[in-house]
Amino acid sequence: MIPLLYINWNVSPEVLDLGGFSIRWYGLLFALSFFFGYLIMLRFFRKEEIPVRLLDALTTYMIIGTIVGARLGHCFFYEPDYYLAHPMKILMVWEGGLASHGAAIGIILALVIYSKVYHKPFLWIIDRIVIVVALSGFLIRLGNLMNSEIFGVPTVLPWGFLFLRAANPAEAIEPRHPTQLYEGLSYLLIFFLLLWLYYQRNGKPKPGLLFGLFLVLIFTVRFLIEFVKEPQVTFEASMTLNMGQLLSIPFILAGCGLIIYALRQKNI
Repeated sequence: MIPLLYINWNVSPEVLDLGGFSIRWYGLLFALSFFFGYLIMLRFFRKEEIPVRLLDALTTYMIIGTIVGARLGHCFFYEPDYYLAHPMKILMVWEGGLASHGAAIGIILALVIYSKVYHKPFLWIIDRIVIVVALSGFLIRLGNLMNSEIFGVPTVLPWGFLFLRAANPAEAIEPRHPTQLYEGLSYLLIFFLLLWLYYQRNGKPKPGLLFGLFLVLIFTVRFLIEFVKEPQVTFEASMTLNMGQLLSIPFILAGCGLIIYALRQKNI
């Protein structure tokens, strides 16, 4: 039964179409996440009197870690059989398929390498990076909204979205939870919380505290919202906890451990 109140969502995923070339909202918002992230990190580096050249190198590591991790995460967490049978498809990022859990792993590995190369403490780096990553999560989920993808199960709530441009026409006949907005707005609030804590400690948070809070908050939000989100791949339909939830649990536990570690440290 279709509710009387709902939101018709018929937004084009393209910002601009120039014949054979188009600019899509998702790509634009993805790029803006790095742009705004750079500006925020620049303020941190200047506040703490760190050479800007180290930030430029960090940005390169972040871009590579994010894209490679997100792509491999999707390929091997959600569709391993397909991509192992068609390995060249892994390189075709433009066809879609990025996973936030894979991005998290890719970013962590990239920052571990960066910390070794540039002799900066890993926790110092990642405590600041997670602030801009939370903002990036908000922008990327807005991109998913513009693409009419990664939405929720049917709902009769008045803020349900009727995704008229859903890839599967059968999914466009009844309103659904706008889980992109649920996640995106949650990530935005987490961004403001982490930013406030950074400045509340005058740029000297306890090592590991912001990273731990980020892991617990981001992945708890992800875990809970998955209950009203449509399965991303077919095999998830028969699972009590889907792949996104199973992958979230280790991050939440690691975050709890980091918070305990940070709170036990002496004030700096």
